[in-house]
Amino acid sequence: MRVCTVPVSAETVARGSRFLAEAFPVETQEGARAALREQKAKYADATHVVHAFVIGPAAGILGCSDDGEPSGTAGRPVLEVLKGSCLTNVMVTVTRWFGGTLLGTGGLVKAYTEAARSAVELALARSHELVETLDFAVAVPYDAYERVRREIDSAGATVSGETFAEDVEVRGVVSRSGADSLSARVTDLTQGRSAVRLSR
Repeated sequence: MRVCTVPVSAETVARGSRFLAEAFPVETQEGARAALREQKAKYADATHVVHAFVIGPAAGILGCSDDGEPSGTAGRPVLEVLKGSCLTNVMVTVTRWFGGTLLGTGGLVKAYTEAARSAVELALARSHELVETLDFAVAVPYDAYERVRREIDSAGATVSGETFAEDVEVRGVVSRSGADSLSARVTDLTQGRSAVRLSR
C-alpha cells in the first residue's frame, strides 16, 4: 500500500457543473470527519461536498457519503476509485457547484469518477510506500549508550527523546520489519542488560 503525502487538487467541468476533487492524508476516521467539516465550512457555497476515505495498513477502514446526491451516484464511485488505487490513509472530497443542467444518474457517476480519478492520480505521483512502525523504548547503561545509539541510527529508527538518569532511556519509532533485529542487536550489545520494549 502507498500513502498520500501532500494535499492535491484537480478540477473538472461537466455540462456546466464544476467539480473540485481534493485528496489529502488522514490517519483516523476522526481525522477524516474533522477534514470533512473543514471542507464543508470552506465551501459553504457549494451544492454538494461528497467524500470517501480509505484508512489502515490493509485499507480495511472505508467510508463514503453522497451528501445529498442520488444514492450511489457520488460517494460510492469516489470510493471505488480509491479502492482501486493502492492508496491508504487518504480522503478524497469532490465539491460540486451545480451548473444548471441535470446530469442524470449515469452522468453523475461518470463525473464523480473522473473527478476523483484526476485527484488520485496526482496523489499517487506524490505518494510513498506505507511503512508500518512500532514505538520503542529501551533503558541503556551508560557504558553501552554510544554503541546502542549507533545501532538505533543504523537500523533507520527515529529517536523522539532521551532521559539521562540511572540509565539512559531512549524512546522512538522503528519500522515493524526492523524491530526484531534491533531488539536482538541491543540485547547483544548490552550483554543482556537491556531489552527493547515495543508497542503500537
